[in-house]
Amino acid sequence: MKIRLLTAILCMFAASVAVAAGPVPTGTVSGKFLGEGKVPLSKGSVVLFRRGSGPPPAPDRYWLVPDHVETMDDDGRFTVTVEEGTYFLAAIKRNDHLEIGPPRAGELFLIAADDKGKLLTFDVKGNGAVNVGTIGGARPISKETGMMRPGATAIEGRLVDGEGKPVEGAVVFAFTSQEMQGKPLYVSERSDSYGKYLLRVAEGGKYYLRVRSAYGGGAPDEGSIFATLGGDVPAAVSVTSGEVLKDVAIPVGRFERPIKGKGKR
Repeated sequence: MKIRLLTAILCMFAASVAVAAGPVPTGTVSGKFLGEGKVPLSKGSVVLFRRGSGPPPAPDRYWLVPDHVETMDDDGRFTVTVEEGTYFLAAIKRNDHLEIGPPRAGELFLIAADDKGKLLTFDVKGNGAVNVGTIGGARPISKETGMMRPGATAIEGRLVDGEGKPVEGAVVFAFTSQEMQGKPLYVSERSDSYGKYLLRVAEGGKYYLRVRSAYGGGAPDEGSIFATLGGDVPAAVSVTSGEVLKDVAIPVGRFERPIKGKGKR
């Protein structure tokens, strides 16, 4: 699956909202990213976060679900079509280019910022074109990024199947409303071999958790990992700013499509 297709799947999170509201004007963002030594970020991915849809991106504290992900060419160049709005811009060079979650240790990452470290934003107008020029300095993510830091806010626990066995390789999404519609706000790193997950968030509050084996909106694939904390009636977890809410176990299952006229199998 190519990143372009994954971008389309990501956009499906908010598809129902977009259809109800009607067409939204779009524009383009283009530019070029460089890694260390001014080497083009060949086949990296440009990642855009829309301002106002959540807190500013801060990968050393939490990972937001991006609004757009697009593959760069061999020279680190990109052109992305986005809805009218203001965006933060980042770049990732993956070890596995199909993964679009939080950057892992050793992968190259960069958020567009000024010389003082202040994040830059880019305004996109309908039918407009924004060229951000060349942005350099993508560096390897350290092992410390993604680890808990003093004062961090997070939810952690285990994913287990019906027999209590750990579920590895799934991600946990955090929504801020019980309806759990549209794009989730945060996402965890993938669960480890013990089923442990760590979902970092920007601040305390109530969150509704959903587990999937992959990114993307729309109906899950048959047999894929899928669960909502609380089941048919999503249950909230409450976390306090600066604290880690521990031992939040989430029972997970495999998605099964209902048989017409017979309910779920």
